Amino acid sequence: MTVAELMEDRVTLDGVLMKCNENPAAARTSSDCLNARVAIERLAKDVDPAEEAKRSAEFERSREQLRLAQEKLRQEREDKTKVDAYNLPLVPVDSAASGGTPPSSASPGLAQSKP
Repeated sequence: MTVAELMEDRVTLDGVLMKCNENPAAARTSSDCLNARVAIERLAKDVDPAEEAKRSAEFERSREQLRLAQEKLRQEREDKTKVDAYNLPLVPVDSAASGGTPPSSASPGLAQSKP
């Protein structure tokens, strides 16, 4: 088969390539295998620039959507691990404020010093 015939008939081209891949030793000398490889190369070069631009735009769009989704997940994780000091529960600090004395003995002394 010629290269032009293989380029027009993609099913035959796929069949020839499958046969060539099954028997690589015979494929090196077979004219059909050589023609099939040339047809594949020519078909790969014949990409429509408009379609290529469309694929590229679609790729960029999907990549941006993925980036935004990953950024949202990262932000949610970061927000979960952030500590907001204004919303923390109050914990009484007894021993540090009174110098080691229990809070029950510090409050009566303060009440006595007031007139």
